[in-house]
Amino acid sequence: MKTHFPTKYWHNVDDKRIQCDLCPRYCRIKEGKQGFCYVRENHRGAVVLNTYGRSSGFCIDPIEKKPLNHFLPGTPVFSFGTAGCNLACKFCQNWDISKSREMDTLADEASPEMIAQTARRLGCRSVAYTYNDPVIFHEYAIDVAKACAEYDIKSVAVTAGYVCAEPRTEFYRYMHAANVDLKSFNETFYHKLTGAHLEPVLETLKYLRHETGVWVEITTLLIPGENDSDQELNDLSQWVVDNLGPEVPLHFTAFHPDWKMRDYPPTPHATLSRARRIAIDNGVHYAYVGNVHDSRESSTWCHHCGKLLIQRDWYELGEWHLDDHGCCVHCGSRLAGLFDSNPGVWGSRRQAVRMNY
Repeated sequence: MKTHFPTKYWHNVDDKRIQCDLCPRYCRIKEGKQGFCYVRENHRGAVVLNTYGRSSGFCIDPIEKKPLNHFLPGTPVFSFGTAGCNLACKFCQNWDISKSREMDTLADEASPEMIAQTARRLGCRSVAYTYNDPVIFHEYAIDVAKACAEYDIKSVAVTAGYVCAEPRTEFYRYMHAANVDLKSFNETFYHKLTGAHLEPVLETLKYLRHETGVWVEITTLLIPGENDSDQELNDLSQWVVDNLGPEVPLHFTAFHPDWKMRDYPPTPHATLSRARRIAIDNGVHYAYVGNVHDSRESSTWCHHCGKLLIQRDWYELGEWHLDDHGCCVHCGSRLAGLFDSNPGVWGSRRQAVRMNY
């Protein structure tokens, strides 16, 4: 059943339309119609969220899959999303969820309290708002985060960062970590391949880093011929160091042909390694490759002495050389992030969850 959960980030434009002020699309919506994301609609003269309490599915993942390498490594994260998206990425890897216009995609119903209790019962240290962007299910995600906080379960946003300032401030008041997709460092790429703009994403990253206590990591999916030039990778990584600092981890991940870009080749492994090397040469302390099997370049190395700190083989952790304070056992340098005294042991398992009623 469709919900009509009330929202507050909107205003009247005229007697026929209201404007959604949640993200920089500023959709102007007529009565009975939805915005670009398809989940926020004009219902009786107000913007409502029609997916509150309804998910496209629940799953326990390794936290490294978000990807977050510096946030409670080895622990399980309870993951869920809804339907729809406020971007139009032609390369979307979750297009069956994020591009869905069918409400029957939302097969599972769960209240915020039910999600929190289930995550606790299954031993999850955190809950991730993922698979599609939590920006568009803002109210649902916040209520889940509030419920999880009662059980000391942390909240993780996996997001493109395309959100307006006021709702951004409210949302991240309840988040503990975020992986932000910086899809390119080129406005033309954003406009052509995502239907969005670069600057609001950069503003979100600066806000998170300088005005919140949210742990931030960045992911860039490298698409051959589109965002993988030396110049762009240099500009991107230099901007991160200059504006966010060298301790923000960068993940360069491999593109696989999907959605509306099936005619593109997969990203060569060498491209990911090149991107990682450019980032490190520009002063980034922690750069990783993803969506490929490369234990060395997926592992964490001490930026000070160069010794191995956390070994990874896909999502399996191996050697662990951090002390109880998250510092390198070889030289004492602190590793940026949030760490337990010992690594988690969840491994690479992915466990689907059906909610109990």
